[in-house]
Amino acid sequence: MAKKAATKSKPAAKKAAKKPAAKRKPNPALMKPVQPDAILGVVVGTKPAPRGQITKKLWDYIKKNGLQDAKNKRNINADDALKAVFGGKKTVTMFEMTKLVSKHIG
Repeated sequence: MAKKAATKSKPAAKKAAKKPAAKRKPNPALMKPVQPDAILGVVVGTKPAPRGQITKKLWDYIKKNGLQDAKNKRNINADDALKAVFGGKKTVTMFEMTKLVSKHIG
């Protein structure tokens, strides 16, 4: 009896052609304009804006005024306007900041 030659396994199937990436639709709830109150309005303006824009304006204000802590970048050192937003706290973390700012959005 003659032995059969070892058959080579078939090469792995080629990957399917890539589909064009579907563009993600933003969550309508996050795009809905919200009204900042007077206290937050001092920092980000009084016009209604989506939450993302309000956060962006807040960060622009923090960077423009050099309020991010130099040693620990996660901390924000409040000036007088931000102290009112942060409920009188002198320093907050960036994670606390979003929680405190949400109280001023209606």
